Amino acid sequence: MAVLRQEADPGEAGLDPGALERLDRELARRVDEGEMPGFLVAVARAGRVAHLTAYGARDLAAGLPVESDTLWRIYSMTKPVTTVGALMLVEDGLLSLDDEVGRHLPAFAEPRVHVDGSGDRMRTRPAAGPLLVRHLMTHTAGLTFAFYHAHPVDALYRAAGLDSSVAPGTDLAGTTDVYATLPLQFDPGTRWNYSVATNVLGRIVEVVSGRPLDVYLAERVFRPLGMEDAGFEVTDAQAGRLAELYGETDDGGIEPIDGLPLRGRPRFLSGSGGMVASAHDMHRFMELLRRRGELDGTRLLRPETVALMTRNHLPGGADLRTVGVPPHDDPGNEGVGFGLGVSVVVDPSRTREPSGLGAYGWSGVATTTFWVDPGRDLTVQFYTQVRPRSSHTVYRDLKRLVHQALAD
Repeated sequence: MAVLRQEADPGEAGLDPGALERLDRELARRVDEGEMPGFLVAVARAGRVAHLTAYGARDLAAGLPVESDTLWRIYSMTKPVTTVGALMLVEDGLLSLDDEVGRHLPAFAEPRVHVDGSGDRMRTRPAAGPLLVRHLMTHTAGLTFAFYHAHPVDALYRAAGLDSSVAPGTDLAGTTDVYATLPLQFDPGTRWNYSVATNVLGRIVEVVSGRPLDVYLAERVFRPLGMEDAGFEVTDAQAGRLAELYGETDDGGIEPIDGLPLRGRPRFLSGSGGMVASAHDMHRFMELLRRRGELDGTRLLRPETVALMTRNHLPGGADLRTVGVPPHDDPGNEGVGFGLGVSVVVDPSRTREPSGLGAYGWSGVATTTFWVDPGRDLTVQFYTQVRPRSSHTVYRDLKRLVHQALAD
């Protein structure tokens, strides 16, 4: 079993030990005050982990501590992994970013777009252009999530039973067929809406590769990179290391809630949010990206592909606030664009938290996050297991305190 370990002295890596202590104290305060059960944070420079702290509990009731080998539900951090898998098929010549989705999934061949109205009185029209694979990777497809309450199409997702993004009783193929029956919010490629698009991308990976998504990613990504614990299920041997999942309560505390059904292979393989992984696994994945597609002599992607993945693809080079539909048109999205499966900082002067130009990464709904900052040769990952009622404020403090620790 591979475990993440600290490899470098913070000072030698250009990090201020005093600032890192402040980071740990702030995160520990949140645990001690009951906001989080525990956490793991790791900061690396030039690929070497120079700060690693595990604190608090992975399971409060059982009194089990967070440890370096704890397993985490990474939810939407699955999306960049699925995207890398799809980009490998692009490099294989089996898929193109400009392929029409309907070529691989015929149910999407003739997408329609919302015009006005809601429910039975909704009017739609044919999309102005085709839905492309690149639109799925950039969340400019016009798809949505049922849990938004900002657009009439969101309500159609709820009416279709997609509250958890999976059609009841179906697998990935069946669920994506249900998505295809619903109208898009906007013409593909014109706006940005975070959505179920990566589930559709995962289904395309299955169709093009001829393998189930979990099998394909294990063969092409996890094993070559040494991501030994990563996957869509937890074995009996792994189960004791899995962190309990919590949700916020009315009084600001936390309580256990149901999470992904990870014991036994799930019927629905979610390319959007189905993975579990350790900090070691995600360090390996971040290193693949930081090193532009190669790790320890194993190359999964060409440098040009990683460069394409990690640059802004939003219409007109805009940021998320400018082209995002509600609820994404908020000040927190200023200065941040979107690449292929990851957000990308395009203007650090306008971001809410300190950021490096070109820094990229993504987060998960259970308050997990990672980012790679090429300009500072920096990678950061953070984990707890709390599904907040709104965006968790820990991210802001995390970025602020990490950036304060950059001594060079």
